[in-house]
Amino acid sequence: MKNITITMLAFITVFLSSCGLVEGIFKAGVWTGLLIVAVVLGLIIFLLTRMGKK
Repeated sequence: MKNITITMLAFITVFLSSCGLVEGIFKAGVWTGLLIVAVVLGLIIFLLTRMGKK
């Protein structure tokens, strides 16, 4: 019974820390994606305004 308790405790500890890791990756992915979209939109707007002046 003691081995099962220790095994379950180890499993829960690993599982919960893995969820935190995955959550961090997704947060970084969302912010990175938003940053890239903002840069691309800014570049498109910049190019359109430069072309409109000529």
